[in-house]
Amino acid sequence: MTTRPRRTTARAIADDLRDQIRDGSLTPGQALPTSRELAELYGVTYKTVGAGIDILKAEGLVVGEQGGRRRVRADRAIVWNLTAFERGSRRDSSTGDDWSTAIRDAGRDPAQHVTVHRDTADDRIARWLNIQPGTPVVRRVRLRTVDGEPYQLATSTFPEDVAAGSPLMEERDVSLPGGILASIGHPQVRIRDEITIRMPQPEESEALKLPPGTPVAEHVRIGYGDSRPVRVMVTIAPGDRHKLVYEMEV
Repeated sequence: MTTRPRRTTARAIADDLRDQIRDGSLTPGQALPTSRELAELYGVTYKTVGAGIDILKAEGLVVGEQGGRRRVRADRAIVWNLTAFERGSRRDSSTGDDWSTAIRDAGRDPAQHVTVHRDTADDRIARWLNIQPGTPVVRRVRLRTVDGEPYQLATSTFPEDVAAGSPLMEERDVSLPGGILASIGHPQVRIRDEITIRMPQPEESEALKLPPGTPVAEHVRIGYGDSRPVRVMVTIAPGDRHKLVYEMEV
């Protein structure tokens, strides 16, 4: 590392290291200099160095490891094309659903870890599914990983009469050509998306292994059948691991 002007504040140290990350002097996955090296370089105490690194951790640019080393965050973002996702000629097959197929087509390794729960609709679910609060529903929770790392937490909720007795009740990564809903007689004919950018809930941070300060996109997709909503899927997508894309005619 080249010698830099000596500085005295944690903010200045964070600014300098951030610039090096952005211009590629510090590359994804690279270990930062030790606290001792940084203290000598900037002429400050270990405490000031630690405060500067904490700023970068809060911004999601740096992650800590066991043993005390800090590295530039190295997650590779995926491109999630929400226009193509679950639309038209779906890419579901017996080897993977539409999401998994898109990830595999990008040269990455997808997996989905599934749990299924019988529940009752809270106010939000009831509004999305156009049912009364307290109505029985089925929740299908999927932790989606890419290359072995958590990338999305997707929870699909169905009216109980739609999911009961179907493959949607199976706690495994189930996929069928054309999509499960179409295969069980409840095809989606239109969808509505709602996207909110927010900070994660503690349980979301834990499940997705989010560094402090990492925002998420909450993507809500409501699927409508001929006469009523048949599913709402709420996907939590970390902001540092996704590029959301829409394409449409104008």
